[in-house]
Amino acid sequence: MSQKVDAEKKIQRNPHPDFKKVEAGRPAWHEDAPPEFTQTRKTDWKLGNGGNDGGASLSKEHVPIDPYEEGRPATFNYKLLISAIVPRPIGFLSTRSKDGTSTNLAPFSYFNVIGHDPPLFIVSFSGGMEKAKDSLRNLVDSGECCINIISEHFAEAANATSINAPYGVSEWALSGLHAAPCTHVKASRVKEAVFSIEAKLVETREFESRVTPGKKTNVLVILEGVQFWARDDAINEDKNLIDPAVLRPISRLGGISYGRIMQAFELERPDFAITEDAQHLVKPKGDDQ
Repeated sequence: MSQKVDAEKKIQRNPHPDFKKVEAGRPAWHEDAPPEFTQTRKTDWKLGNGGNDGGASLSKEHVPIDPYEEGRPATFNYKLLISAIVPRPIGFLSTRSKDGTSTNLAPFSYFNVIGHDPPLFIVSFSGGMEKAKDSLRNLVDSGECCINIISEHFAEAANATSINAPYGVSEWALSGLHAAPCTHVKASRVKEAVFSIEAKLVETREFESRVTPGKKTNVLVILEGVQFWARDDAINEDKNLIDPAVLRPISRLGGISYGRIMQAFELERPDFAITEDAQHLVKPKGDDQ
């Protein structure tokens, strides 16, 4: 437990000396604000037009950053990447040890879907297998878990599960969230979640530090979805589309920041055969000039 506390202090994820004071000065939560669809920034954009900022971004210079620069702590790369690769979906994993004596619930922002046939997902855990986090320990032990998608209506409770509780202490009680039974895995799903995925462990791969050879610093986990759960007011009749107005997902940003999906726009995918601009921009086959 002390190792987890020290790691958080070293990362210094929270940039505010007094977070509650900063929060108190912000606008209140807009409870009834519906997701809004806007036009795109440049509705008359055509193939070959490039950026939609009139070339402003081309006048900016870039700074090269060597992730292994001498004296650069690994935590700098962590803070940089989680602030740049945004927004990120959050994998809210519920796990259970094989003997059922330990259950765990924790959010992971190194998470995504990587395939649909079969349904495949990845979750990444900091640290090696030898000092596995509670979720990873249970996952490897049981070979299964449940992935829950976090929505606005239980964001605080989900965040509470990131507490540095010792192994064996269940985050379910600390969060106040409710467990619901799954069909193919023994781990529970979060009843409050609009969408959940029962998953089986496919593969784990451990990675070694480039800065400290021999030190295990990351474990990548591949999971296969074997059952989906969708709230009935969020799923369409064909069971192939979740309503974002019901899901209201929370995304992970940098530091301690999260994002709401409150505004969106839509873009049609162009069809080469019927898009006149494409014909003019592409060289004929065999034309090397």
